[in-house]
Amino acid sequence: MYRFLLSRQWVILTLVALLLIPTMIRLGFWQMHRYDERSARNQQVSEALHADPVPVERLTSPGHAVTGEQKYRIVTARGSYDTAHEVVVRRRTNSDGEVGYHVLTPFVLTDGKVLLVNRGWVPANDRSQSAFPEVPAPPRGQVTVTGRLMPDETTAASGIKDLKGLPDRQIMLIDSAEQARRLGARVLGGYVQQTAPEPKGGTPQLISDPGSEDAPLNYAYMIQWWLFAAAVPVGWWALVRREVRDRAQAAGQKPADAEPAAV
Repeated sequence: MYRFLLSRQWVILTLVALLLIPTMIRLGFWQMHRYDERSARNQQVSEALHADPVPVERLTSPGHAVTGEQKYRIVTARGSYDTAHEVVVRRRTNSDGEVGYHVLTPFVLTDGKVLLVNRGWVPANDRSQSAFPEVPAPPRGQVTVTGRLMPDETTAASGIKDLKGLPDRQIMLIDSAEQARRLGARVLGGYVQQTAPEPKGGTPQLISDPGSEDAPLNYAYMIQWWLFAAAVPVGWWALVRREVRDRAQAAGQKPADAEPAAV
């Protein structure tokens, strides 16, 4: 009755089913790991953003690599802006998806060290982005800056290529070591996304808080893949039973399990 399972068509179908089951189970575990990673990231970001602000030099120093646990920590710094050495970071978007620049201004601390401060987003003056944009000046004199501590940017982490031969005072990635060489100063590792004081007139546009990743979606995908894995053998057996029934009907007899018991 089930000799048809040895046919080429059914052997291929059975092999495909056997391959799909572990594949879908593995995809479910992958989504579970993504759920755990996103949940942990959301928890870390929330804790960092809600922690009490600390002086920036408690968390970073010249040559220091900002860690994942330090990322997004709220820090404060006292000093003055050095607009003479200000640069802009190319190909950055605002909350509306418009392409422009981030304004990176050296901030000279009271002890002489330099903190890189990302003051926010400004639009490009032209489509080619070859001209230096109009950048509103920051407050003069001694001020206190508050912001989120961020690690140095890399091509591997951001996907942004560090292009050479750019127009004057334009960069692709924020790299404290590179800026230290350019400035000839002791530059703290990483940089700060400014959150206060707010700029006059709303420009540069301050960078918004990082949003939460949709971890529950990965949990739903995990359940979905495992349901698919469970459905494969059920579907395969349903196809087998239908094939038995169709063959029995074609032969003019009932399926074996529907035949009356012998008397």
